[in-house]
Amino acid sequence: MVFIAGISCDRSRFFDQTVDIPAQGWHMDSTARLEVEIDDTIQSFSFFINVRNNDNYPYRNLYLFLNSWLPEGERARDTIELVLADRSGKWHGKGFGQLKDNQIKVRSNLRFPTKGKYLFEIEHAMRDTVLTGIENIGIRIEHPDE
Repeated sequence: MVFIAGISCDRSRFFDQTVDIPAQGWHMDSTARLEVEIDDTIQSFSFFINVRNNDNYPYRNLYLFLNSWLPEGERARDTIELVLADRSGKWHGKGFGQLKDNQIKVRSNLRFPTKGKYLFEIEHAMRDTVLTGIENIGIRIEHPDE
């Protein structure tokens, strides 16, 4: 996965990037890598996962592994479930046609403990070796009260 694109431009956005998933699918060994430079350890942020899926995505949820590396090298690993459709199969998110965009908050009041470069890696945690129907994946960090 190589292409990185910014999503929106608004006042609350601190960081917002996605990584395109290859058309042939998201291999379980592939990671989306995003780097963020943090210089504020006092303010709290909200943390979101951005995901775009198409109608070929075969499930109503998406499990992810989020690996976070702090500037001094400490690593954390979280498992996150994103619900992309209701029980009847109706997609959540915005969009028309075959594509749906979801921005799902996974953490509020996040404070970064140290200044420096943070690395985030996202892997799919589904049972499929190659997961189809996900167009891109990314993160958004925003100032919560703007």
